[in-house]
Amino acid sequence: MIRALLMVLFWAVTMPFAALVGFPWTFLSGDVSLLYRMVTWGARNGVWLTGVRVEVIGREQLDPSQTFIFMSNHTSNLDPPLLVPELPVRTSVMVKKALFRIPILGKTMRLGSLVPVDRSNRDAGIAAVRAAVDVVKAGISMTIFVEGKRSSDGKLLPFKKGPFYLAEECGVPIVPVTIVGTHDAMPKGRFAIRPGKVKVIFHPPIPPTEFADRDALMARVWSLINGALPEPYRAEAGSPLAKS
Repeated sequence: MIRALLMVLFWAVTMPFAALVGFPWTFLSGDVSLLYRMVTWGARNGVWLTGVRVEVIGREQLDPSQTFIFMSNHTSNLDPPLLVPELPVRTSVMVKKALFRIPILGKTMRLGSLVPVDRSNRDAGIAAVRAAVDVVKAGISMTIFVEGKRSSDGKLLPFKKGPFYLAEECGVPIVPVTIVGTHDAMPKGRFAIRPGKVKVIFHPPIPPTEFADRDALMARVWSLINGALPEPYRAEAGSPLAKS
């Protein structure tokens, strides 16, 4: 509990400073890169304070001049602040639509090309994918937790179809990502954080054009992410691969 509170306190102290410096600079320059670096620095160091240490595997095979769609498993609230700072490129993410109504924050997120999404509305979810197409075609990578929600037992859940439509529409490589260890550090439903080692495994990029159809592409991504999980957390072969 103390480690989690320390992380939250660190963010509560550093994020207002980032806002004080980064927001005006972003508005004046139209360049979000300074604010992005400040936010990812804060995310990385907040996680570090909890005693969670990150080992990154396979990042060297990714060309930072390319645009990717990162698709990761998701078991813990630690996953976003742990993963995004380790990416070799700037990324966009999907963010709860209501946050875009906050005047200064909403404007900044739009400048950062973040994508609003209403997960309670299927039609709005389709609109979010279409908005993400514009972001990716503009050369900004996208990071998606492809199950759509956190797994409660650490095993891979069925995938959402939208991210694969996005990859096919944009024609950019998918990078499957397996996060190992966050379920043990901070599983769904628990606020306390247990220190330890977490692995972020970047699999080789997968060009969508190499697959005959979407189902085959999804099956390949699912197999790579699932296969890198420890044996107790691997989903059974033949598990459903997609939900609408």
